[in-house]
Amino acid sequence: MRLTPTLLCLLLATPAIAQDDLGPPMTAEQFDARTLGKTITYSAGGEPYGIEEYRPGHKVVWAFAEGDCREGDWFQQGDQICFDYHDETPLQCWIFRDSPAGLTAQFQGDAQSEPLVSLTESDKPLNCPGPEVGV
Repeated sequence: MRLTPTLLCLLLATPAIAQDDLGPPMTAEQFDARTLGKTITYSAGGEPYGIEEYRPGHKVVWAFAEGDCREGDWFQQGDQICFDYHDETPLQCWIFRDSPAGLTAQFQGDAQSEPLVSLTESDKPLNCPGPEVGV
């Protein structure tokens, strides 16, 4: 893989997250206050992973970095924030924490997985043109 200058900057700008830097798991109220009205781009291992727009009423729109948008809902289950996209995707549950590196999310289906870290935040909605636009 060849690193472009932009990707290299992203890798260098994304500090490693030490377990000590992570705060406690966020509650539903904390998560809603932190994300409502925002569109957040997440990275995994320093590379863009996906984007999620957080809407009122615990509604979300998710898109992988190169994928179609999917609408869903989120809710708290214990220490986890779980996402239901109302399709064949199994329930996606994460532990969210606020850290010096940004909002972090650790997937609960694979404890060894790299946590997602917020790269950018915007108040602009996610651009979802829909499937087969321009076909």
